[in-house]
Amino acid sequence: MKRLSLFCAIAGLTLGTASLPQTRAVDTPVLLLYAPIDCTPTVAYSCAPIVGEQSRPPSDATPDARLEVVQAPPSEDEAAVAARSADPTEGVRVVVSLPGQMVYVFRDGEFIDSSPVSTGKSGHRTPTGTFPILQKKVRHRSSTYDNAPMPYMQRLTWRGIALHAGDLPGYPASHGCIRMPWSFAKKLYGLTDYDTKVTVTDQEPESAEAALDLV
Repeated sequence: MKRLSLFCAIAGLTLGTASLPQTRAVDTPVLLLYAPIDCTPTVAYSCAPIVGEQSRPPSDATPDARLEVVQAPPSEDEAAVAARSADPTEGVRVVVSLPGQMVYVFRDGEFIDSSPVSTGKSGHRTPTGTFPILQKKVRHRSSTYDNAPMPYMQRLTWRGIALHAGDLPGYPASHGCIRMPWSFAKKLYGLTDYDTKVTVTDQEPESAEAALDLV
């Protein structure tokens, strides 16, 4: 028995040294038997690329661009073109007066309601123009300004401008959004859809009914 063990040991040593030629090509099957293995078969998948990386947002994506979309609206550019060409006397139309700090709501050309607002303060002025509603969320928080609540949010641009409920100190105080009283924001949220157009103007109407003339 001892002789058999000694014979196997000598044979194994001879075979091991014979299988390592000095000039063997790198890609030959023999060298693969001696190639170092850093991971066992049970964890071999950890050496592969992480598939989940492909589903991550691009590094330059803004936080706002990753918000949940309640309904798939058109792109901002397409919707803005449609907003500018829409008939102001059809459907629900919203007009915001920056100097008057008021919002006016019309349906099919008829005035139905209005409310005070608080728009962007100095350095964060609310942009003027006619905007589509790109996104609606009953419960939303700002990803830019300290997780601030923005109830009944209705997005006007992907750069952070929206209609939503908030504090009204009696003067422009927001970071660009249009704040409304809670009850009015809830009511307006129920009136609008993705066909609604919102006009923000530097002018102040002579009366609530005349605000539609500023569109």
